[in-house]
Amino acid sequence: DGMGNLRVTKKGIRLEGISEFLLPLYVKEIHSRKDSPLVLQSDRNVTVNARNHMGQLTGQLTVGADAVEAQCKRFEVRASEDGRVLFSADEDEITIGAEKLKVTGTEGAVFGHSVETPHIRAEPSQDLRLESPTRSLIMEAPRGVQVSAAAGDFKATCRKELHLQSTEGEIFLNAEKIRLGNLPSASFSSSSPSSSNSRQTVYELCVCPNGKLYLSPAGLGSTCQSSSSICLWS
Repeated sequence: DGMGNLRVTKKGIRLEGISEFLLPLYVKEIHSRKDSPLVLQSDRNVTVNARNHMGQLTGQLTVGADAVEAQCKRFEVRASEDGRVLFSADEDEITIGAEKLKVTGTEGAVFGHSVETPHIRAEPSQDLRLESPTRSLIMEAPRGVQVSAAAGDFKATCRKELHLQSTEGEIFLNAEKIRLGNLPSASFSSSSPSSSNSRQTVYELCVCPNGKLYLSPAGLGSTCQSSSSICLWS
């Protein structure tokens, strides 16, 4: 029924303990015992090759000391329960089929080119921040880009200019209160002595030819013309 650690059974050949083969071993299936794992060990690396009927290499999996490499037309990782594809990669695209992709690195995810997604959402109780430290941040969509904060604030900050541009439509600001903070205030001397003693509380919003806004003390008539010298410094 065999010799030493090798025994011949009805199901095939059974090896007990550690076995070493000096020449190639051709088998259809390799199984471990029910109560122990299957270990393939090598002093250099372990390579699993798949070939077609002509002997050409069609797939290869190499487990080395520095990396695990897979060479094939399509690489897939499936769920053990329903066989759903969790991760797949080929020459054209990489698909992640899991319900959530979580990146735990401190620097987040880095993309060298564009990112296409229908929805960007932060974790619960966390802020969503889109930032480009050294270059520009561009969001484009053929049917529009919608940014909403259902239960909080929306804040856009930049170091230099913030441009809101609509080439064929309009810019519509709809809010209970619209405030323009830190607008420059122009000085205006009124001929009425009573108005100079009272505290100025009402201002007129003026626009320079280049579009700059500034405040001018309100009077009986428009005071933008009298205070237009501020446009020279814009």
